[in-house]
Amino acid sequence: MKQDLLSFKDWTAEQLTDLLALAKTIKANPQAYRTALDGLSVVALFEKPSLRTRVSFDIGINKLGGHLVYLDSQSNKLVGREDVKDMGANLACWADAIVARVYAHSTLEELAESAKVPVINALCDMYHPCQAVADYLTISEHYSDLSKVKVAYIGDGNNVTHSLMLVGVALGCEVVVITPKGHEVDAEIVKLSQARAQEFGGKLTISNDVQDAVGSQVLYTDTWLSMGDNTPLADIKDTFAGFEIDEALMTKTGAEYVLHCQPAHRDLEISGSLIDSDASLLMQQAENRMHGQNAILVQLLASDFKPRN
Repeated sequence: MKQDLLSFKDWTAEQLTDLLALAKTIKANPQAYRTALDGLSVVALFEKPSLRTRVSFDIGINKLGGHLVYLDSQSNKLVGREDVKDMGANLACWADAIVARVYAHSTLEELAESAKVPVINALCDMYHPCQAVADYLTISEHYSDLSKVKVAYIGDGNNVTHSLMLVGVALGCEVVVITPKGHEVDAEIVKLSQARAQEFGGKLTISNDVQDAVGSQVLYTDTWLSMGDNTPLADIKDTFAGFEIDEALMTKTGAEYVLHCQPAHRDLEISGSLIDSDASLLMQQAENRMHGQNAILVQLLASDFKPRN
């Protein structure tokens, strides 16, 4: 039976821990997985522009011995050009999996319903699960016990934040989400994350006060302007004043490291000097996109693969 990855809202702590362990194993010994996707083809269906997602999937699939077919649909949305149901069914006739970076989560749901092969969410309006794997893989490389880690996300409540919450609380982390008023995360996902925290032992705090980031080991931010948002920059600066991450906030909170899923706007949501500092894990986080995604691909497409010694 095929398994899709549209979000991590149904994954248990054990499944997530195993996925991170697999990512670490593949990262440490990539040659052992050189043929994990031998003979398999993956279609990458992108409505939205990408640097890290496209390149990390393309090179990662090649490292696993698979073949990627990139379909650029950036000129217009998939919806309306051809029925998504028909597109998913057609692609499944040839491909072994579909990686889709889309505007609407509903597009992914329709693809998954119609395709007989796994569908992987490479970003949508509600979730960014591949990013969350890279985030917690990166954090776990610095802190062996995630149940003792406090991660404070500061900025716009968005798809990245949603996945950060859902995965983090299941892994036992304390996740603090701090946003300006009017930019909070989705209420239903907060409710689900709180339930997962209670089930798996994590903790979730939703706040509009940067003071709640004190005591964090890791600070995290994302762009204030989501892709396609035409809000004037001056308005955004006024709204997010006081929510910037810089060296002063690192000192105030006591945080050791900073994350940003990128693309980053230097000296806007994060100071350029902090990006270039020893506290920055941005490039490690970017590299781990590939290792985390490779673990997802192996898990969904080649779970019986026996790595070479």
